[in-house]
Amino acid sequence: MLRLDRLVIAGVIAFGLCAAASATEHAHWSYGSGKGPKEWAALSEENRLCGAGHQQSPIDLQERKASSMADQDAAIHFGKVAGKMVNNGHTLQVDVSDGAQHTIAFKGADYQLAQFHFHTPSEHHFDGKSFPMEMHLVSKDSGGRITVVGVFIKAGKQNEVLAPLFANLPGSEGASHDVEVDLAALMPPSHKAFVYSGSLTTPPCSESVNWVVLEQPIEMSSKQIRAFQKLFRDNHRPVQSINGRKVVEESVDL
Repeated sequence: MLRLDRLVIAGVIAFGLCAAASATEHAHWSYGSGKGPKEWAALSEENRLCGAGHQQSPIDLQERKASSMADQDAAIHFGKVAGKMVNNGHTLQVDVSDGAQHTIAFKGADYQLAQFHFHTPSEHHFDGKSFPMEMHLVSKDSGGRITVVGVFIKAGKQNEVLAPLFANLPGSEGASHDVEVDLAALMPPSHKAFVYSGSLTTPPCSESVNWVVLEQPIEMSSKQIRAFQKLFRDNHRPVQSINGRKVVEESVDL
């Protein structure tokens, strides 16, 4: 019996250590003071680019300074996607289960949609202006390279495409449920976009990320925006220095 008790105690201790390690791993960065964007680089050597990188995102996208291009670098082929919406503690993210059917063609390579998520307020700025929210659609190619489509969100009428998602948001960290959303119907009518080379906007802030940020925002109602902000008051990274990077304004095939 004593042996069994010792085994049980050992198991409880091991479980507690694993749970603590998991919690520590998840809590290694945040958007709040102490572990927020200004401190990301100091939290881990893996995050060093958050402070030392020269192609960091987001940035202020200025139309008057952007180069124009007649040729199209990007073609976005999204449809009705299925996936699981999860509250991961940093944002609400939809992990796509049928990404092979939803792709971005960028400079001759095909990228499959992996997930999309939301930030408030917007991370990118447009001519110095921010928006209440921004959606990021993250795609990867066979070699792990990343292309992200950014979509600004402004306050306006209710977004009927997103209405089923925002009517039932997973309110606690780790909560999730299956969703479907027609991303083709969600995209704005205008095909103009800013294209540039940047980084992930969360640790480890990896660079060589292709960004395609659509200029025209989509709309969500104030009620829908508040529903997200009730869970995440502020989960954005401030704009970073452009460091002489070239930003191209072009028409994207949607």
